[in-house]
Amino acid sequence: MTSSTILELWPTSGLEETQIVIRAVYKQVLGNPHVMESERLVTAESQLCDRSIPVREFVRAVAKSEFYRSRYFESCAPYRFVELNFLHLLGRAPQDQREVSEHIVRCVADGYDAEIDSYIDSSEYQSAFGENLVPYYRGRMSAANLKQVGYNRMFALDRGPSQIDSSVKSSQLVYAVATNSANTIKPSSSTVIGSGTEKRFKIVVSGSKFDSPRRVSTTEYLVSASKMTPQIQRINRTSGKIVSITEV
Repeated sequence: MTSSTILELWPTSGLEETQIVIRAVYKQVLGNPHVMESERLVTAESQLCDRSIPVREFVRAVAKSEFYRSRYFESCAPYRFVELNFLHLLGRAPQDQREVSEHIVRCVADGYDAEIDSYIDSSEYQSAFGENLVPYYRGRMSAANLKQVGYNRMFALDRGPSQIDSSVKSSQLVYAVATNSANTIKPSSSTVIGSGTEKRFKIVVSGSKFDSPRRVSTTEYLVSASKMTPQIQRINRTSGKIVSITEV
């Protein structure tokens, strides 16, 4: 099965077909991990098998599981958590800064469960997957109401069937989304954090209120690549508007 395979659970689906759907949901929502028997959601699986819940509710159970929470909410940078929620639950990359900021604010204000529910209860999820389709990566296909820039952002997030999403803790889209620009897809390369080879960026912000709540001005921040995510989060929390991000 590839990431573009579309699976649906039908009322007439037998046990074997249901087990295929269960494995597909684990693979999609959990980011292609190895799931041990002790980590499986036995109760939710049983409910899906006897049709007490639809696939959509099984997806919700997996996304709210301790497995997902510990690997993505507790272990990843907030920007990475949000971009993977889009990938795992809506099958696409975030389209703009507004989407990312909205979800970060919701997660902080309303909590983890509300953040997960916001994807699964959305009209977009219902339109794309309904009650019984397993979510799948839609970024490689033409889809209504999706921007073209989302196409190559998907390739920045989805690097093939051997990828395990939890192995990457930092955001892959923070620069492109913040600047509303397309990603340059390059072969993966390692950078030693804290070494002299780490890239640095200048973030220009208007309306920032870090120094004084009464003063609105243009402020520049010089940050290393590894500090980009927390710096942009601080800017978003103070209602600052990112004007540009450039490599220096």
